[in-house]
Amino acid sequence: MASVTLQGNEFHTSGNLPTVGAEAPDFALTATDLSTKTLADFKGSKVVLNIFPSIDTGTCATSVRTFNKEASELENTKVVCISHDLPFAQARFCGAEGLDNVVNLSDYKNGSFGKSYGLDFVNGPLETLHSRAVVVIDENGTVKYTEQVSEIVDEPNYKGALEALLDD
Repeated sequence: MASVTLQGNEFHTSGNLPTVGAEAPDFALTATDLSTKTLADFKGSKVVLNIFPSIDTGTCATSVRTFNKEASELENTKVVCISHDLPFAQARFCGAEGLDNVVNLSDYKNGSFGKSYGLDFVNGPLETLHSRAVVVIDENGTVKYTEQVSEIVDEPNYKGALEALLDD
């Protein structure tokens, strides 16, 4: 269980992020076209999982914009933005922002992604939503980098995640 703060108040997640060097847990998430996507759909590509509570908050929106710009310029890299938001809200946001270099996936159906990645808040005002985190996965499905953002209103360490993409 990880501890995360929201404006200084401590809350807990359901577990811990996957270990660097381990195989990334599989997932089944809903895309904006309502199809189901799994980790296997991204095999052969480097993947940045940009995970957050809701696309409708300032920091979450900024992380989507930043990763859209930065990581999407890298070769053989997919940026996957994951939240509990409905796929319609995710598509609306990216359409309005002109963001087309990220893949939005929703964990709204059963929350299994949040459980297997240890991300769900188990108490506090954001209970059941995902904590803010980044997981970088290589072409073979191995976890290369993780970050559990300790203060939920802070942005992730973009530089750290992007450097992990370049380490081979």
